[in-house]
Amino acid sequence: MSRSPVRWYIKAQLGVLLLPVGLCLFGEAVSRKVVQMLGKEGGPWFWYGTLSLICINAGIGLMIDSGLTRGFPGRRQD
Repeated sequence: MSRSPVRWYIKAQLGVLLLPVGLCLFGEAVSRKVVQMLGKEGGPWFWYGTLSLICINAGIGLMIDSGLTRGFPGRRQD
């Protein structure tokens, strides 16, 4: 974990923002796939789904790597 509070904050916030972006993209991919299954033109659902998985995994990884669950660095009591 980086010692700089600014780096910690940026990493944690990027993780918090990437997770819902990935979930929104996943919902869009599912809706496009359902439209396509109903016989209409749904669009490129596969690429939306792929991008959503990348964003979800990156968001979770950044949140874990930043130590977001342990709180702000330097405030831990050992």
